[in-house]
Amino acid sequence: MKKIFLLFIILTLATFMIAGCGGAVEEPKENVQQEQSEAEKQEATPSEDTSYPDKPITVTISYSAGGGTDTGARILLPYVEEILGVPVNVVNRPGGGGWVGWTYLLNQEPDGYTIGYINTPNLMTGYLNPEYNRDKSIDDFDLISNHVLDYGAIAVKADDDRFQTIDDLIEYAKKNDLTATSTGVGSDDHIAALKVNDEVGTKFVAVHGKGAAHGKAGVMGGHIDVLFANVGEATVPHKNGELRVLAVMSPERSEFLPDIPTLEEKGYGKIYSWSARGIAAPKGIDPEKLQVLSDAFAKAMANAEHIKKMNEMGLAVKPLIGDEYYQFLKDDESGVKKVSHLMGW
Repeated sequence: MKKIFLLFIILTLATFMIAGCGGAVEEPKENVQQEQSEAEKQEATPSEDTSYPDKPITVTISYSAGGGTDTGARILLPYVEEILGVPVNVVNRPGGGGWVGWTYLLNQEPDGYTIGYINTPNLMTGYLNPEYNRDKSIDDFDLISNHVLDYGAIAVKADDDRFQTIDDLIEYAKKNDLTATSTGVGSDDHIAALKVNDEVGTKFVAVHGKGAAHGKAGVMGGHIDVLFANVGEATVPHKNGELRVLAVMSPERSEFLPDIPTLEEKGYGKIYSWSARGIAAPKGIDPEKLQVLSDAFAKAMANAEHIKKMNEMGLAVKPLIGDEYYQFLKDDESGVKKVSHLMGW
């Protein structure tokens, strides 16, 4: 009887030990599996919204349709649209030398769905001019990428018999007032005419309009004497026989107008003018969205078909991103400050 009782005690203890050991082993396994499951969930769920963009993007152009900025943008944006997978729509907001559009852009939410082209040096002159008392600057934008670097050109109506060469124009303008196009006070075109006046003693008088298309129409219609514009705005009408480009304002001849001399080679000094056109967003855009946009624009600009179409329009593609683009714009700003005396600032 004692032996049976002892055996019962031993078996009971053994059962409790096995159950206890099993629980001790199984409980950590459940905890580990639960921890792993939570970690996997966190890893699979991104911290930020990765659906951007999921609706149309609006691109503000601060000049009228048909100008160099508008033309270049409309060539590029279909490729950007294809990469992003959403519509990318152009809205023209001309006026105020570009500042109607830029003011609108800066007042939008930095959500990545409203971006715009910025034109320099026009942008800088608009906030450096003390008359306007603007408290904005290049630092109020988040930069996406530069697109175009377009040097200046001087042209007249094709059938204007007074001027066959740039020398004819310069000599006449030294003795007589001549009206000249401008896309606004302090625009690159305005500064270009003032530089020529200052350097060689001409008497060009600016007629400020809403954009390059307005200026071209004025010259071709015989209402304005001289077109100060960019190569990209003058190349096609020159080749079509509507305008006659007399000189370019660049260190070297333009690849798009190789038969046209520079002012420098004609002995008028280093009188350069250019317009840089890039894309920016209102300050404060999410860095991940900014990267999506920068990558998309960079890829679109590198597209061979895009470059070919731009070249056909006389537009030189000059991609710049990040710190390189920012430094380029700061250098442009310094250049405007150097000629501010020509505008009486």
